Amino acid sequence: MLSAQEAAKIYHTNYVRNARAVGVLWTIFTICFAIICVVVFIQPYWIGDSVDTPQSGYFGLFHYCIGNPITGELVCKGSALDFGSIPSGAFKTAMFFVGISLLLIVGTIVCFSLFFFCNSGSVYKICAWMQLAAATCMVIGCMIYPDGWDSEEVKRMCGQRTDKYTLGNCTVRWAYILAIISIMDSLTLSFLAFVLGNRQDKLLPEDFQVEEKKVAHIQYEDDAQNFQNVHSCSLHSDS
Repeated sequence: MLSAQEAAKIYHTNYVRNARAVGVLWTIFTICFAIICVVVFIQPYWIGDSVDTPQSGYFGLFHYCIGNPITGELVCKGSALDFGSIPSGAFKTAMFFVGISLLLIVGTIVCFSLFFFCNSGSVYKICAWMQLAAATCMVIGCMIYPDGWDSEEVKRMCGQRTDKYTLGNCTVRWAYILAIISIMDSLTLSFLAFVLGNRQDKLLPEDFQVEEKKVAHIQYEDDAQNFQNVHSCSLHSDS
């Protein structure tokens, strides 16, 4: 039968292995979330036309295309570097918060390098707070975006019944849905990072920790005894 110390060591080994496996999965999904944020930010498919809209087209955070009423050809405008080309103040604000969310998640990936220099538990907690902030910014961006649906450009595509938080004849497209899904993704990753951060501080089971404390105490007593012996020898030499 295994002793308590041997069982604790086996438990500790399995515990560390499982924690590392979960940490690897968390890292992979964090990178996937960053890719999703990039797609959500740059793709102009947040809202779009339907069979009942006066004009064809689609809108993103900053880039949009509306069909020419005569030729039907799409005319595209809008740039992230030119705020004046964005048709609504709400779209500008939404772009800002989604952009901040993207920067935060990229910052989380940059923080992965801290695992080589800092305590793993602290790094996980830093990343968790950054992911939570990224989710918050994405929520704000998704909530503010419909406030710009009353702009003239959107009404030209979706019809005059379009208003704030009322899409008229247009439909929600996949990029907007993906942004909403990414919020849940970020919250889940943040929660997992907090759990991993707290687990890193408790990787050793109680029996193993007690044994380590005993070893440390014995080592301390040996060091103290050695110091006392050296001190006594030096006193005898001086006398």
